Amino acid sequence: MAELRYQVIHGYRRAYRMVGSGPALLLVHGISDHSGTWQHLLPSLARRYTVIAPDLLGHGGSDKPRADYAAGAYACGLRDLLGVLDIDRVTVIGHSLGGGVAMQFAYQFPERCARLVLVSSGGIGRGVHPLLRIASTPGAELALPFVTAGPVRSVLSRLLPLLKLDLGPDVSYAVERYAALRDPAARTAFLRTLRSVVDVRGQVVTMLDRCYLTRGIPTLLVWGAADRIVPAGHAHKAHEAMPGSRLEIFEGAGHFPHQNDPERFLALLDDFIESTIPAEHDPSHWRTLLREGPTEETPVSSGS
Repeated sequence: MAELRYQVIHGYRRAYRMVGSGPALLLVHGISDHSGTWQHLLPSLARRYTVIAPDLLGHGGSDKPRADYAAGAYACGLRDLLGVLDIDRVTVIGHSLGGGVAMQFAYQFPERCARLVLVSSGGIGRGVHPLLRIASTPGAELALPFVTAGPVRSVLSRLLPLLKLDLGPDVSYAVERYAALRDPAARTAFLRTLRSVVDVRGQVVTMLDRCYLTRGIPTLLVWGAADRIVPAGHAHKAHEAMPGSRLEIFEGAGHFPHQNDPERFLALLDDFIESTIPAEHDPSHWRTLLREGPTEETPVSSGS
């Protein structure tokens, strides 16, 4: 098991796991989750790669201050952690919120991004599970202490399908993760993070208008066909918007395909890394892309 390590950056303690040797992979978890979501993959990955799996600020073992929890701030925090660890370039693998952060990282620091892997990623379209839209509304901080209590969580997991709010194959893991919100500091960090990317109408942050900038960055999209949290339609929209990207749909999997079928995920990741050449950032090429903008075929609407 890869134990948590700690590093103080800008006065805040950041927790992370780091194992292995070889080309560097940066694994970024989703909202209300932590680096443990990758734990079952780390032994295999560590045989070939240097793997860094942080707990984002406000999550897991990291501090939970009153701070900026926007995607751009998370991307900066990842850059600074890599700087402290003396790692220049990484293949960034982001799940859910972590996918949106990974895209932001590639956008803000393209010279540090060798490849991009998005797993059931946020930041593509407006659609998102109704429970997250509800949690983003004013007053949710008053309800969350009640709904995260043990007995209520148990009842709620049985009620969700009856209320047409079923989480599909992800219900057990999702309910387990939201149990962490019993802690007031974690709850506040969760709401600040959620409200930076979601409101009552759905996701408010989109990278579709900048996806054309991934041209030249090897990009892999992995989605579960039964994803109820970020619908699989987002995968196809991202694939259209990202020139040269590769799309893999896991039939029967939900929002956590890396957990639903870890062996396939590992094989897919290995094949992707071995069959692609790491991106080399060319400022001149970047400026050309910015001037030309997206092609007429590239979707830029956040849609649904």
